[in-house]
Amino acid sequence: MDPVVSIRPLLAVAVPGLAALAVLLLNNREKLRDVVSPLAAVVLFAIVASMAPTVLAGGTVDLRLFEILPGIDFAFRVDALGMVFATVSSLLWIVAAIYSIGYMRHLNEHAQTRFFACFATSLAAAVGGAFAANLFTLVIFYEVLSLVTYPLVYHHEDEEGWTGSRKYLVYLMGASKSVLLAALALTYHIAGSLDFKAGGLLSRGDASAALLTVVYFCYLFGFAKAAVMPMHAWLPAAMVAPTPVSALLHAVAVVKMGVFCLLRVVFHVFGTGLVGGLGLGIATAYLVSFTILMASVYALTRDDLKARLAYSTVSQLSYIVLGAVLLSPVAMVGGIIHIAAHAFSKITLFFCAGSIYCASGKRNISDMAGIGRRLPWTMGAFFVGSLSMIGVPPTAGFVSKWYLALGSVEAGQIAFLIVLLVSSILNAAYFLPVSYVAFFGTEAQESPATVREIPMLTIPLVATAILSVSMGLFPDYFLALAQGVVR
Repeated sequence: MDPVVSIRPLLAVAVPGLAALAVLLLNNREKLRDVVSPLAAVVLFAIVASMAPTVLAGGTVDLRLFEILPGIDFAFRVDALGMVFATVSSLLWIVAAIYSIGYMRHLNEHAQTRFFACFATSLAAAVGGAFAANLFTLVIFYEVLSLVTYPLVYHHEDEEGWTGSRKYLVYLMGASKSVLLAALALTYHIAGSLDFKAGGLLSRGDASAALLTVVYFCYLFGFAKAAVMPMHAWLPAAMVAPTPVSALLHAVAVVKMGVFCLLRVVFHVFGTGLVGGLGLGIATAYLVSFTILMASVYALTRDDLKARLAYSTVSQLSYIVLGAVLLSPVAMVGGIIHIAAHAFSKITLFFCAGSIYCASGKRNISDMAGIGRRLPWTMGAFFVGSLSMIGVPPTAGFVSKWYLALGSVEAGQIAFLIVLLVSSILNAAYFLPVSYVAFFGTEAQESPATVREIPMLTIPLVATAILSVSMGLFPDYFLALAQGVVR
């Protein structure tokens, strides 16, 4: 099938970019300013959805803008893998935009214009990365995403905010300005191009195994947003940001950009044949298994709800990488659809954490005894999100974990099946007590009587909880895209 040449990938990047500009121009007209993001989100989702039929039919949507150097273009290509990331980002931006307005208004936060402008720009960067046709374009959007989310992390402008944001920038920019840049230069030197290719850009090169191994690990740690240990410390530090930002960082844009880049490297830069031939798949699988288990243990020890969710994210991201590097088709499908499964569930959990904080001012799980009776919708949605993270049917997390488990068996790697099972038990150990304490704990006597649901926060979190279950019941769209990548 010939690629379809269309301006739609550029429009998908332009819409949130123009929304950010409109937000800045409407600084003094708050009601109008607040309407911009939800409207832009709906338009963006419509543009992304309009390209889905072409991609599902096995085609691509291409747009080449200009040449930078011989073999390096600034270009877009919408394929199955990009479509998974773009669908999730654009769909969740709609609910995140509505939630953010409720959250920022309720807490009367300062610098709301800057917040909404950076939020919209980060979506432009995420979609640009999803639709990048080559490593050069991908890395440009990757860097833009780091820079525009930096003001979101230091939003509160207190000591904690500055410290967390400094760590955020040092890790992400430090990794990308050193090892990631080296990986790009070496890839261009070996292949003479940076374009993604089915079967792998480097699979036809004649570089030595040692050099290719160095390049591979430069990518693995250079894309620090994927939070593979020891490059994970920025992620819990970024928890100082307001909750809508945490939801964006940890469910949708930032961390998913990291694992998305690694999937691009495995599938379209190295190719599964080369990754398997060099023995890099198994080496990476052991590395991410360590991350999966250690981050889960860290999560168990955290009383601050957002910190527990942050370590959970570090663990869950490595599932996606594990699926890709097991190199069995079923495991690869599991890794790809876990991008969506984790996004729907984790954004629900962060929304719930924000709702609890707005309604009661509580951050620590030990203080949340009985809060489920005051906030039944919030804690009900939290319970659904928790079940999905653990992998209980009929939630989205069950589908992706099922494919990952089957893929481990198919690859003959029982060790990783055990990792998946142990980590699911750990997921249950750190998620279920939160719901138990909230619904069955004895409420403190001095708790204020004013704790109740805030509709503008509750409606989005119930919507994302429904999405989590819907994907578990009807996973066909994401499965079709994932199978399109693996074919």
